[in-house]
Amino acid sequence: MRRTADKGLILTTSDFTHDASKEASRDGAPAIELVNGERLVLMLGRARLGLTPVEAYEVDPGFFEQFA
Repeated sequence: MRRTADKGLILTTSDFTHDASKEASRDGAPAIELVNGERLVLMLGRARLGLTPVEAYEVDPGFFEQFA
């Protein structure tokens, strides 16, 4: 990477440790961009790659209290 690349990109479907994030942004280190799972899904969604939109509902527990 030091000879021909301007930047590295590391992807994960989970998250990065604090130490990994710290190392990626350390002064003097090669430029590395970390993309965690949440950001990856957002990026794929914007590009409409490999994702199918779904409609989701959240239960409102307060509504059901009247029937208790």
